[in-house]
Parts: sequence; C-alpha cells; structure tokens
Amino acid sequence: MTSAQIREAFLQYFNEQGHTIVPSSSLIPGNDPTLLFTNAGMVQFKDVFLGTDNRDYSRATTSQRCVRAGGKHNDLENVGYTARHHTFFEMLGNFSFGDYFKQDAIRFAWTFLTEVLQLPKERLWVTVHHSDDEAEKIWKEEIGADPARFSKLDEDNFWSMGDTGPCGPCTEIFFDHGPDVAGGPPGSPDEDGDRYIEIWNIVFMQYNRSADGSMAPLPKPSVDTGMGLERVAAVMQQVHSNYEIDLFQKLLAAAAKSVGCKDERQQSLRVIADHIRSSCFLITDGVVPSNEGRGYVLRRIIRRAIRHGNKLGAQGAFFHELVQAMADVMGEAYPELRTQQAQIEKVLLKEEQQFARTLDNGMSILQQAIDSLDGSVLSGETVFKLYDTYGFPVDLTADVAREHNLTLDMDGFEQAMNAQRERARSAGQFSVDYNEQIQLEGETCFNGYASLQDRGRVLLLLKEGESVKQLSAGETGVVVLENTAFYAESGGQVGDSGVLRWDRGQFEVSDCTKEGKHHLHHGKVVEGVIQVEDTVVTEVDHQRRQATALNHSATHLLHAALRNILGEHVQQKGSLVDAERLRFDFSHFEAVTAEQLDAIEQQVNEQIRGNLSVDTEVMSLDAAKAKGAMALFGEKYDADVRVLSMGDYSLELCGGTHASRTGDIGLFRITSEAGIAAGVRRIEAVTGKQALAYTAESDALVSEIAALVKGSRGNLLEKVKLIAERNKQLEKELEKVNAKLASAQSGDLLSHVTIVNGISLLATEIEGADPKSLRDMMDQLKNKLGSGVVVLLARTDDGKVSVLAGVTKDLITRVKAGDLVRELASVLGGKGGGRPDMAQGGGVDVSAIPAALQRVPELLNNA
Repeated sequence: MTSAQIREAFLQYFNEQGHTIVPSSSLIPGNDPTLLFTNAGMVQFKDVFLGTDNRDYSRATTSQRCVRAGGKHNDLENVGYTARHHTFFEMLGNFSFGDYFKQDAIRFAWTFLTEVLQLPKERLWVTVHHSDDEAEKIWKEEIGADPARFSKLDEDNFWSMGDTGPCGPCTEIFFDHGPDVAGGPPGSPDEDGDRYIEIWNIVFMQYNRSADGSMAPLPKPSVDTGMGLERVAAVMQQVHSNYEIDLFQKLLAAAAKSVGCKDERQQSLRVIADHIRSSCFLITDGVVPSNEGRGYVLRRIIRRAIRHGNKLGAQGAFFHELVQAMADVMGEAYPELRTQQAQIEKVLLKEEQQFARTLDNGMSILQQAIDSLDGSVLSGETVFKLYDTYGFPVDLTADVAREHNLTLDMDGFEQAMNAQRERARSAGQFSVDYNEQIQLEGETCFNGYASLQDRGRVLLLLKEGESVKQLSAGETGVVVLENTAFYAESGGQVGDSGVLRWDRGQFEVSDCTKEGKHHLHHGKVVEGVIQVEDTVVTEVDHQRRQATALNHSATHLLHAALRNILGEHVQQKGSLVDAERLRFDFSHFEAVTAEQLDAIEQQVNEQIRGNLSVDTEVMSLDAAKAKGAMALFGEKYDADVRVLSMGDYSLELCGGTHASRTGDIGLFRITSEAGIAAGVRRIEAVTGKQALAYTAESDALVSEIAALVKGSRGNLLEKVKLIAERNKQLEKELEKVNAKLASAQSGDLLSHVTIVNGISLLATEIEGADPKSLRDMMDQLKNKLGSGVVVLLARTDDGKVSVLAGVTKDLITRVKAGDLVRELASVLGGKGGGRPDMAQGGGVDVSAIPAALQRVPELLNNA
C-alpha cells in the first residue's frame, strides 16, 4: 500500500466506526503558549480534553501534520542519521471525548492492523502500563494477544498533558521486523534496536493529577491514539527505513538530481529530503525564517539542508527547487502545497541566497580551525566566533564536527555567549532619555485634529540631546512647544512634517515624535534664530498629512475586511502609515490565498465607494470597550479615548488622523502579502494617487508583455504559456546538446593527460560549459581515466571563474579534491572546498587561469 492509501484507509475505517474526519490543524498551535509547534495529533483537541471546548462530535479521526524540531520534542540532530527520526511527520489518530474507552480503543486498533492492513498477528508485540490490569485483561482475554509477545512497562507507558491535569496509562503495539534485524522486544535490555518498532500508541486519559501528585478519576475518561504514517508505511512496504518508503523516494531522487549526487543512499540526501517537508509545511502555515522563535527553528532547518547540499557538491541555490517534488508527492493530500508553491519557493530561495555568504565564510573558518586542531575538541571560542561573527549556526558546526569525529566545547561556548550578553547590556546604557532631560511638567497640547495651523510657545530646545537656549540658521535640533498642530508619531502613523514660522525666522520640521506627554519637533533652522520662550506658528504639510490620513483610514477598513474574510482570530500586530503607503501586520496562521486577497481588496473598495462617514467620539475606556471598539496592538490608552467609527463597518480605538468620509480614499490596492514571523502576516497597500499609479504601472507592464509576445490582453496568458512551454523544450534540447558536446570533448581531452608523481593528471580550461555540463564532463573523465586527478576551469557568464576538481577514490588518501580547489580558488581570488573525491569553487580573476593551471602539478608533486 502507498502512504496515501494507508492514510485514506485509516480515516475511512474510523469514519465507519462513527468518527468525524477532522482536517489537520496548523503546525502553529492556536492559542497554546506551551508549544512551539504542533507535535502530536491531540494538540488541536487539548481544550476538548480539558472540557473548555465543546464539539458537535464525541469521536474524531485525523491525519495530523507534526513537527518536532524545537522545544521539548526536538529530533533535529538525529535526522538523517537514524532510520525513523524526522522533523516533519504525519500522525494518524482516533480520539474519544468521553465516549468509548479501553475496550473499543484496543479493538479498533487490533482490527485495523490485522484485518484492514492484514498484518500478521505473530509479528505484533503489545505493551501495557504495569498498573493497568484492565487493559491487560482486554488484550489477553478478549483480543487473544499472545502472552509470549506481551510486556508490562512502567514510566514509558504513562502519559500526562503536563505536571498537572489529565493523564493516564498507555498501551502500545510494536511490529517485529524479524530476527535478521538487531534489537530486542520492549522492556528488554536490547529494546533500542531496530527489530521492534512502535507503530501504535493508545493513551487512556482516566485521571486528573493535582499539584500534590494525587490522582482522581476523570468523570469522562477519554482516548488519544497515535500511529505514525511513515512507520506504518515502512512496515506495509516491507522496508526497514522510513526513507525507503514512497513518500521519500521521489524527494530523495529530486534532491540527488538537484545537488548533482548519484548515490541516493547518502545520509545528507536524507537530511535534505526530510527538511524540505518541514520547511514547506511551516512556510505554508505562515512561518518565515527569522532570528527568533519558530522562525529561527525554520531557519536552522533550511540552513542545515543547504549545508548538507553543499557537502554533496551542490552549486548555487538548490533547496527551493525541491518544492515542486513536494507538491507532486503530497499536493493531493495537502492542496495548499500547490496553491502556495510559488511563495514557498520565494521564501526558500531568499534564505538560500542570504545563507550563501554565511556558509562560504563559516566553512572556510571552520575548516581552518579543524585543520589546525590539536585534539578532538573544537574550542568554545571558535564555535562562538563562527556563530557571532559569521552567523554560522551552532548545530551546523556540530554537524561538521561529527563528520570529523570531533566534539564541541559547549561550556566554553556558553561562557563566551554570557560575556557577549553582558557587553550588550553595558553598551545599551548610553541611550538618551529625553524624559529625564526635558524635566517639564504638563504636556504639549495637540490641536491638530481641527486645524493644520496653531500658535505655540517654545518650552525647550535640544541640540545633540543637550538643552540649549537658542538654535541658529543651519543648525539641526529639537523644538518642544506648548501647543502644536503637528501629529507626533504613534499608533503606527508617522509624525507630521512642515514648518515653524516666526518673525524673520523659519524652522523646517522633518518629523514629530512624542516623549512622555510632549511633542518633539525634529528639524533644521533654515532662517533666523529660534529661542526659548519665542512664540511660533505651526504649519503642517497639508498634502502629506492628507495622504497619511487616507492611508490610516484604509488600515481600519483593511482590518475589518481581514476579520470578515479570514476570521475573527485576526488581530493587528503592528502597522506603519505614511504618505506613500500603508503596512499592516496581523495574526494569521497561514498564508493568505490569492482569492482571499482579491476578496479583501474588493471589500475595502466597496466600503470606499459606499462613502461612509468617518466619525470620532471621546468617551471613557470602559464605555468604548462596552461599545465593542477594538484596541490597537501596542497602543497605550488614557482613561478617556477616541473611538473611530466608519458607518457600521468598523469601530476601533484610535488617536490618529483620518479622512472625513471613506470615499476620500479613492482607491485601495494591495501590493504585497507575506509572513514576517511565526503566525504573523504582513499586507502592504497603497491608496489614492499611489493606487492609481500602481494600477497604471501594472497595465503598462501587461501591455509591454503583450507587445513582446505579439499578443493581446485577450490571449496574453495563453501566449505566455506557449512561450514558457517552448522555452522548457528548448532547455531540454540544449541540455542534450551540451551533454553530447561534453562527452565528445572529454574524449579529446584525454590526449592531454600527463603523469605527475605517478598520478594521471588532466588539468585544463573548458570553454562554453555550463555548471551541469561541467559536472557531467568531470564524471565522464574520471570514469575514463579509471585512476587519476581531473581539474577543470571554466569562465562563467558573469566574468568569473568556476573551478571543479575530481579525484578517483583510489587516490584520495594522497590527494583531496577539496584541498586542490581551496588552493586554486585562492590563486583566482576566490574560495571553495568540498569532499575528498569532488569539490568546487570559484574566483574573480580570469587573468590568473594560466597560473592556477600551473599550480596543479606543483600540488601533486607534494602528494
């Protein structure tokens, strides 16, 4: 059975037993601060088990996407080195919420395994908790389980949701892979072997544990079951490793092709195949690479995969190319992989490009440290330098160290990290505290809602953070006023700009911020002298304020539309509103689809065309909340607040400036949507004139494309598709031609082989070869030589030099391809490295190609 067939058979079997099929939840646990990722099937039902969430069903079955790569359950370090550890896996589960209990749960499991999947009973081994006599009796007396294939275990067979709360004993079912596989049954000294593999686990939630450790029976005992899809697929497909099942075979083949590796048994390929699964699904659920939280875990996963690809000889970005294979393999079960394929590829490619510099620098420094190492422990100082200076993740350093049979001095690393934190704390104490320096009572009175002009007395002048009595023409500084019409930056809206005028003088305001209750006008004196106690006229830039106000009003309409279309879980997580655009960050656990974005844009424009009245009302905070007004993310409110309403469509607390009616906004266009952090999305948009300009630009682009493809708007898409298909065919044809040329050229090149220090050497420059052709030529030349060293140099299209070195396996104890490439790349003004039998690099000095070729025999003479 294929993995898809097993998944479908499981869901249908339990559906026939009265279970509701519930879709997999997001990998980002909803409203659960205790978990980094969804790591088990029961996570989405946690509140149901706790009794705080009622569903219209009491039996459920799922195929839940899970990630274990951070937090309590972290399998990242083992992935690629064991047969069954994954960062991403699917957990098949059946659940009872106070419905059936032990008897039915055990019967369901046994029937599915032995009758639906038809696994031989004599290959199954059962375990129960040593205290669970009831489960033991059911297994032996009702099911007829073989007592000789039965174990009673202790803490391994007892599950709890936490230190307190629902808990209970477990029963497990193991599959016996046979005596030819090492390992003993569960509970035996050899249980860690691979012979007996757990495939099914049933948790009987029957107690509630209190803080004092006492356990009371639950009024409604429940069942939580989990069966790993990948493990069962390995059993059904009669293989011993999860990486040999159908879900992984296409991914391994795609990874091998992408990095140019022909041995699909490489552990590094397993790492890549596993990591593309977790990367794709995490990005689909709204996680993007970052330096904290879930985004950091995703970044580690991606970079670990890239590093293993580099180890296998991958040239350039490759990881994003595997998204297509993921969509092919799992897109039918999870259509979001197909709908969001372009976005996933974009995120991965960007991360690959960003990491390329880090990887080159880090690997070079790390290799030097390893080469000069006296002993088997890499110092904590070196590990910290790689992490802090070069951005090289510690787990990648650990990976490389393991390949060289080295360990890391993690105590030394932690000491260096703590020292850095202390330096950062000390360095952070230099900042200017305007509140401390201003030392003014009262506040700046803002009168800018009603008018863009006002008169204000100068209370304080600042220059470079110091209080001064005056500012003269040409000097920059800060002016603090008693009254102003300038809006100070807050609530995501930028501060106003404009001028302060007085007799024979003018101060150009570039920005206005708020410190405490005072408005700070930042800018430059362009004429005259301004002094404390002077009275000035404040004049706000009308056009900039109006454009900003329109964008701010549009964010309120956008917020309401997002909640209407995506769900009421959407909350504002930050915003930026200026005269050019608006940026709106919001909570949402998956990427917004193109259809949803279109619906959001249409709904906002409907409200604009409706020309709703924009009204404000000042009331107490409690009254505003009672009225249903939403507070903005990160905003602090006084006892009395401004409530902004747009007809019956939007009601929010807001101290910003706005349009008089929604029709003033004119037009709203979304320009981008992306994830910026775990569970946080960002939409950028334009309004008014900027929206019209954006639309005109898009139209012009369509017209230009139509002209290039000699089509019209009516048949443009079809034309582009035909050209794309034709281009694909031509690329395939070109690839075949290049392969033939490489084969022919390799035969001619063999006549240039020389013998150096008893080693057959071919070192030459190749013209007109792309990277793939160069690798193919290398493989052919090594095969034809049988024993020898091949070094190929080629000029790239961007005016640089590509270096490729290959050493047949019988010679790698004398000559290492990685050492050759590092030497030659340095001659060419670049860097490189790789495996002993195959390595690549590059340089920027094309004129040094002859010198690099002359250097090869010198290196072999020392071998």
